[in-house]
Amino acid sequence: MGGHILKALFLAVSARQVLASCAYGTHLQPRAETGEVKVNTFGYTGQIGPLNWHGLDAANGACLTGRQQSPIDMVAGTFNMVPASELAIDIPDFTAGTEFENLGTTLEVIAKGGTLGFGGKTFTLQQFHFHLPSEHLDNGTSQAMEMHMVWQSEQQEIAVIGVYIQIATEGAAPAVAAPIVVERRGRFSRRDVELERRQNGTVATAAVAPSTLLETIFSVTDAVVTPGTKVETAPLIMSEVVNLLKANSFQGYMGSLTTPPCSEGVNWLVSTARLGVSATSFLKVRDIIGFNSRFPQNKPGQPNVLQFASTGLSVQNSALSGVSFIPGGAAPAGETGATAVQEEVGVTV
Repeated sequence: MGGHILKALFLAVSARQVLASCAYGTHLQPRAETGEVKVNTFGYTGQIGPLNWHGLDAANGACLTGRQQSPIDMVAGTFNMVPASELAIDIPDFTAGTEFENLGTTLEVIAKGGTLGFGGKTFTLQQFHFHLPSEHLDNGTSQAMEMHMVWQSEQQEIAVIGVYIQIATEGAAPAVAAPIVVERRGRFSRRDVELERRQNGTVATAAVAPSTLLETIFSVTDAVVTPGTKVETAPLIMSEVVNLLKANSFQGYMGSLTTPPCSEGVNWLVSTARLGVSATSFLKVRDIIGFNSRFPQNKPGQPNVLQFASTGLSVQNSALSGVSFIPGGAAPAGETGATAVQEEVGVTV
């Protein structure tokens, strides 16, 4: 019982840390009244990269010791399948456009409304931004990009919808249909079928057309080449991505921010859908972002991958008592889980 109470306390505390540090533009980290765009000081290579995020600030301790870190490789046993019917997603079209900003580490779109109902709670869309290449891996395979839609509840909790982006094929049909899902060995996995087809050389990965939403956003990248700059977009038709998300399902797990301070308690929902981006737009974004993906972390509940490197731990010899699923994701089970939570509270509070 005590372990469950401590876990709940940890999740509540870490969620507040999430808002105070990474949800740029929320009431806990409002944008400057002067309109100035905050430029991040961490990076993705060298001394300011993920291997040393914990050394940049004492508040970043979870980057080194956290056991529920993101991103991860989305393989069987690391996530729960969440049908789209369990989510209520509503995002209005941004008919007047919105702000598109260069934060130095990513390009970000400021939301003009949008709600997500999940797990008995309501979240409000704050912003969405982009990583190149994708941070999550789809059964060991990276994608060209990944879009993260950041949502905040009144209780200061965070949910993030991740959407893979692949290079589009001109003339391909819009990606609105649900992917193939079959039952195999008691588990639902569309990737089993896709991997088998790829290995047999019978079917290529499904092609997708360029997303109208992404092409509209990325058409103004020339105005945000320099970190700290922003520009107004044309009207954004958000219904495109909403319809796509509703037509597919989600892989849910409990993880963390993928940027410093790597706070945990983030409810991840990685869509099985794909958005497409034209090769021209992809190259424009790549020339600005460069590379902004944290390396894949261990499975939820396992010791932090950086601790393996620094202490010589092995999976066989580490104290892994199994992984049990909680709503939306995975968490350490039993006494090992409680110990991990205690360690994390000590780091993030």
